[in-house]
Amino acid sequence: MVDTASKPGLDGVIAAVKQVPGRGLPPVHRWNPAHSGEIDIVIKRDGRWLHEGAVIGREAMVRLFSTILRRDPDGFYLVTPVEKLRITVEDAPFIAIRVDRDGRALTFLTNVGDEVVAGSDNPIRVEVGENGEPRPYLLVRRGLEALISRAVFYELVEMADERDTPDGPRLGIDSGGAWFALGPGEAVDA
Repeated sequence: MVDTASKPGLDGVIAAVKQVPGRGLPPVHRWNPAHSGEIDIVIKRDGRWLHEGAVIGREAMVRLFSTILRRDPDGFYLVTPVEKLRITVEDAPFIAIRVDRDGRALTFLTNVGDEVVAGSDNPIRVEVGENGEPRPYLLVRRGLEALISRAVFYELVEMADERDTPDGPRLGIDSGGAWFALGPGEAVDA
């Protein structure tokens, strides 16, 4: 086994992640390493990952890092069994780049390869930005969200139906037994 505690920064994170046995997502929510610090990694609003100002161009590396990403109350961290390093996330750590409808389920694909079915465990929410534009998000896992890309959001709007709600008519979409409001509907005069 490699001594990851002696490897600084990015190399140490990579070495530690490669030691995690099995497939799937590592149990970062259960890891509480003694060593904590910061690393100059930024996830930009457009989904690009930067290390020390340079784009991490290897898609496999970004996917690897995305599996050890955790959101704590005080920020975002890359977490391994031996180290917890704070990073900067400008908006959401992931971007939903595709949506497919299969019956009553919407399956989203993120820029890091996660497939997520929207439903009560993975809700869609829409905020309105300062410019009045909708900012739609999908919960991917344990507090980590994907910003739904503009093109995917337009697809959702095309699939949406209008319902009367306590807040008035709302345009929304159903998936996995749940209905998610996307924005105001148009009032229909009787």
